[in-house]
Amino acid sequence: MAKKLLITEKPSVAMEFAKALKINSTRKNGYLESENWIITWCVGHLVTMSYPEKYDEKLKFWRLDTLPFIPEEWKYEIIPAVENQFNIVKELLNREDVEEIYNAGDSGREGEYIQRLVFMMAKHNPNAVMKRVWIDSQTEEEILRGIRDAKPLSEYDSLSDSAYLRAKEDYLIGINFSRLLSIIYGKRLANAINEEKASISVGRVMTCVLGMIVSREREIRNFKKTKYYKINGEFGNKESFFKAEWKVNEKSNMFESPKLYNESGFKNKQDAELFIKSLENKIGIITELKKSNQKENAPLLFNLAEIQNECTKLFKIKPDETLDIIQNLYEKKLVTYPRTDARVLSKAVAKEISKNLNGIVKGFKDEEIQGYLKKMIEEKYPTNNLEKTKYVNDSKITDHYAIIPTGQGYENYDKLPELQKNIYKVIVKRFLAIFYPQAEYNKINVTINVENEKFYASGKVCTKKGFLEVLKSDNKDKKSTVSDENVESESKNQEKDENTNIEILKDLKKGQNIEINRFLTKDAETSPPTRYNSGTLILAMENAGKLIEDEELREQIKGAGIGTSATRGEIIKKLEKIKYIEINQKTQIVTPSKKGEAIYDIVNNSMPDMLNPKLTASWEKGLEMVAKKEIEPKIFMDKLDNYINSKFDKLVIKN
Repeated sequence: MAKKLLITEKPSVAMEFAKALKINSTRKNGYLESENWIITWCVGHLVTMSYPEKYDEKLKFWRLDTLPFIPEEWKYEIIPAVENQFNIVKELLNREDVEEIYNAGDSGREGEYIQRLVFMMAKHNPNAVMKRVWIDSQTEEEILRGIRDAKPLSEYDSLSDSAYLRAKEDYLIGINFSRLLSIIYGKRLANAINEEKASISVGRVMTCVLGMIVSREREIRNFKKTKYYKINGEFGNKESFFKAEWKVNEKSNMFESPKLYNESGFKNKQDAELFIKSLENKIGIITELKKSNQKENAPLLFNLAEIQNECTKLFKIKPDETLDIIQNLYEKKLVTYPRTDARVLSKAVAKEISKNLNGIVKGFKDEEIQGYLKKMIEEKYPTNNLEKTKYVNDSKITDHYAIIPTGQGYENYDKLPELQKNIYKVIVKRFLAIFYPQAEYNKINVTINVENEKFYASGKVCTKKGFLEVLKSDNKDKKSTVSDENVESESKNQEKDENTNIEILKDLKKGQNIEINRFLTKDAETSPPTRYNSGTLILAMENAGKLIEDEELREQIKGAGIGTSATRGEIIKKLEKIKYIEINQKTQIVTPSKKGEAIYDIVNNSMPDMLNPKLTASWEKGLEMVAKKEIEPKIFMDKLDNYINSKFDKLVIKN
């Protein structure tokens, strides 16, 4: 009897597919089998690229005359630790009774690569029809849909090409430049870090991220604080007044004065105090008064980078830990696919979103969440018009839509550790917030003229909380304040405490004279940039394309970051493991090690473009273009070969 063979990435996923297909057979050695189906699994990677010495024993030794190493025919091998499972999968792939083979690997580039390597090494029954299962969650409904709608495997060939090229690129850059720089600069590195010998590890993504961390650290280290002095005015009487901040304007006596540090501050306190004296006994006139109503939408949904950053902020955990947790929530059917760059939903999902909401209503026994849902029902918040909102956009989705709760899997929820429950709740709250109304504010901007010297104040009051009711824990700092629109960040928190008399602004009228209580100077100073924590580093990697100064190139590689959502956390983890960076366990603040800085200097002096986001993001863009069939794989590979050869020519001649 004809059989269908389905291959997943790991045993736990295979069990979910078996449940969905109602396969109740006993588990055999490495697979399940029923009358119609055979389900087996990989255990992550079963096949890997061979090291250079497998091509030639001489390549085991790091020597200049054997570099660069760029094989014409690539070699792969079975990973010894999982050889037994590979042989089981190989045998099943070649069974004559197997007429259909379903690739049900992880629905992404890396998942495609894992399975394609197996198909390449194991071969398979040539008469079998090859299909690809692509799913967004592990709910029974989605698994059955994925099998039912499985497309020919060939439709994913370009994704496979991209995956192979990514692996080859990382292999070639890592092996060739790690060996080259170690041969040339290894002794210098050893001396710098007081070790007998040292090697240099270089990576397409890893080295660029190290560059971001070291550059930021040195910027902070070399930063010299500059003190300057602002002018505040207190307007009104002594019992009821508000503060406004002076800022230079074209009619000001101080316009383009060398005494100013910036548009709102003096270099010297004495000059600031003399300026104050010149304003004594003058009259203040309200020349501008703008009242406006502002509305604010709930933030977009989580993609992996955003939830990693949020979990670093809230729970002080590393990005790779967050991914592990959300992967577990995914496998427990609680959330959708985690390795996504999208922060929006597809139109198809938006049409069916009531299923997710109804599932949460019926299954999630959390008092706080049920309270939000109850309000949604009582207030009749619309849930059927998402398509018309910014939360639905098919053009901003590549492989998967944003991470949202499935409304299922609650039989697994109680067994979860507390941290995983908390992270699930964060995802649910972000999801529910998009159905809540906008937050609304009343805003007042006031300009006071004191003999052509202008003072500015603004006030903002939240009149309707809207979605902030759900995300209130993430918006603790959204208080009513009166402060200058352009107050620097270092003084904002102080301003919040000082300027609380917002009600006074409501009664002001344009053209009225206003009493001046007093003027005073306020000390201020410039602030260095902040260090990355492991979460903000993930966001910086995702948005690396924005760091590129060349506007045309920035637009050309728009959307390309450093690494992918699936790999960024692992890159940070590797940098820490090889002791190039250090991560504070309590704060998650990232700093470079002495070794990391020494390697940065070596790379910066030898091949500085490896530290530039422009190069890394452009390679990532190239891989994306291959996946979208916009360029042929050979074009990408030729450019890679040329890059490696040109770098070697320059470096070997130079040294």
